[in-house]
Amino acid sequence: MNHATTDDNMLAAAYASLDAWIDAHFDEEVRFLQELVRVPTPTPPGDNAPHAERTAALLQDMGLTAEAHPVPAQAVHDYGLQSLTNLIVRRRYGNVGGNVGGNDAGNDNGNGGPVIALNAHGDVVPPGEGWSHDPFGGEVVDGRLYGRAAAVSKSDFASYTYAVRALESLGVPLKGGVELIFTYDEEFGGDLGPRWLLEKGLTKPDFLLAAGFSYQVVTAHNGCLQMEVTVHGVMAHAAIPDTGVDALQGAVAILNALYAQNERYRQVRSGVEGITHPYLNVGRIEGGTNTNVVPGKVVLRLDRRMIPEENPVEVEAEIRRVIQDAAATRAGVTVEIRRLLLAEAWKPDQRNAPLVQALQRHGQAVFGEPIPTSGTPLYTDVRLFGAHGVPAAIYGAGPRTVRESNAKRADEHLVLEDLRRATKVVARTLLDLLRA
Repeated sequence: MNHATTDDNMLAAAYASLDAWIDAHFDEEVRFLQELVRVPTPTPPGDNAPHAERTAALLQDMGLTAEAHPVPAQAVHDYGLQSLTNLIVRRRYGNVGGNVGGNDAGNDNGNGGPVIALNAHGDVVPPGEGWSHDPFGGEVVDGRLYGRAAAVSKSDFASYTYAVRALESLGVPLKGGVELIFTYDEEFGGDLGPRWLLEKGLTKPDFLLAAGFSYQVVTAHNGCLQMEVTVHGVMAHAAIPDTGVDALQGAVAILNALYAQNERYRQVRSGVEGITHPYLNVGRIEGGTNTNVVPGKVVLRLDRRMIPEENPVEVEAEIRRVIQDAAATRAGVTVEIRRLLLAEAWKPDQRNAPLVQALQRHGQAVFGEPIPTSGTPLYTDVRLFGAHGVPAAIYGAGPRTVRESNAKRADEHLVLEDLRRATKVVARTLLDLLRA
């Protein structure tokens, strides 16, 4: 008997069984996602504990017990949010007699199997204007589910949950474990979500899969530095402007210097596929009191994207120098510079190869096209797991491109067939890594 052929046939049959289970339960998966979209989680203001409570209840109905890890109220308020509860569903598997669900913390399974964490975030940017569908309605039209976070990233609450359920439906011997980790502060940087869970030792996975794009496996991303620059002058009546110091003119000098720096960044190239060069964006400007008053204060907020090869300390020091040198060209102008956010880049890590290769293999089988690896100019919570030494990949039910799905814009939506196929890819990947 050719044992290799027999094993291959058994594995192919298991993949087919996973696919069939997901197809049979797909309408249920869509309804689950609709329920998640219908509980608003705009951040700010960030009143997200009710969503965690609803998610936990829906999971419990499926036989999946979610640990609730509420962040202390004072820490949440100091962070600028209203309420935040992180969820962890732990499933531990033995290598005899099929799978066993459990809630033992840590990753010591006693059977040599890895613990794979699946992380998606439920917080979203506010819906904004211009919607033709209810942003919290979860309406399905022409094979697309509309709603804020339908694509990024409540979709992967659904894909990851149903991938785990499909895996466990097989009843085959498994080893290791899975953790569904649902967090609620990605839009604010992840400090009270993944970072909080990791630093408290509430999760210690061997691999991480994080919400992403069903058409590619992302293995690196940019970093981000956000700063607030307050330009001070002296207010004066517009009829006698020489008695004041125009803060706006100081701000213009700073803006010109920053945009000139942006042109220089185009000459710096990243070696990571999918990431081009550093860049800087001034996203908000406020200042002045009235049309007939020389502005005494202008506030700028900027976003500096850092490629994986850059040193964040050096980047911040350079930006501060550019701002201060520009301000010094305007007599009487002073500046205050405050860091709002520093998210370091997530760099390529070859230890994620078993996870990445399984995703690519099954992605090609299910989607019928090669699934490339690449970096992304976005920054995500994955960097926090990477900083704790966890090999990771980004893959999930999202769109081919962020723009394609209208993520963070009006009429955000998810193509339901992408949800179906991504769920199959994740389920098959879990089987490869966890089968005994």
